[in-house]
Amino acid sequence: MVQPIRRADSVSGLRLQIGARTIATIPRRLSRVSLSLDRALAGRMPTLPPLPGGEDGYLVTSLPEAVAPVWSGLRFERQRYTRYYVDLAAGEAAWRAGLSGQTRSTLKRKAKKLAATSGGALDVRRFRTADELAAFHPIARALAEKTYQERLMGAGLPDDPAWVRRMIATAGEDDVRAWLLYVADAPAAYLWCGADGGTLRYDYVGHDPAFAALSSGSVLMEAALVDLFSDRFARFDFTEGEGQHKRGMASAGIACRDLLLLRPTLGNRGAVALVGGFDAAMRVAKRAASVPLLQGVARRVRRA
Repeated sequence: MVQPIRRADSVSGLRLQIGARTIATIPRRLSRVSLSLDRALAGRMPTLPPLPGGEDGYLVTSLPEAVAPVWSGLRFERQRYTRYYVDLAAGEAAWRAGLSGQTRSTLKRKAKKLAATSGGALDVRRFRTADELAAFHPIARALAEKTYQERLMGAGLPDDPAWVRRMIATAGEDDVRAWLLYVADAPAAYLWCGADGGTLRYDYVGHDPAFAALSSGSVLMEAALVDLFSDRFARFDFTEGEGQHKRGMASAGIACRDLLLLRPTLGNRGAVALVGGFDAAMRVAKRAASVPLLQGVARRVRRA
């Protein structure tokens, strides 16, 4: 289970990505330090763990924009984004009132359409205890194998036996929530969330592409949030990065950035130059893709 500060995992390279697809990786060994939502909201720079001798620097993620780390080497801002979350403590009525009229209408329409396909009612199944999660995992894992998160990013629900054992053990501490959405008795979407104290994280999600037209992931997300308004958590954390579904369903957000903090070596200077050039090119391409005549080309590039 990933813990709040959050981790100092080793990252083996800097990815150059178009959408979810990695087109190249620059070899660098980095210690990844990810701030939890609570730490980001507190606006404090964490103490960086000692940097191992064989590593090139740190990748610090979800650092609030107003926080500047003390670092004598190279620093490079990789991206900026809003880290979105739902204020569960405010209650469901306040959350729905804060959604746009279009979002409320869209959620209602999608749920109604999916329910009609599934016999007239939504079939959402909740998992919380160790026994329940042991039953949840193989079903969700079979779904994960079909998802783009698994195919393109390797970010589907883990299949590692040690991870599964930790999940079941953590369930005893009431720190896991999971859901499955069924359509006509067939599993269509899953959501797995771990806790950071009073915050629940949006960790693993996916849906069967066969049910994509029914927006099964969005319907499941709304059902899970409704459950959580009567649970023990104060916030639901959509975690790092942005997305239309996060913006649409969140009630608040904090401006964050990801920073590279590197040793001032020649190799690291070259890596920063390559990453900077690629990121600048992607920003130009993104603006160009907003031109109607070029949108089809952009979609083909992302799918290639």
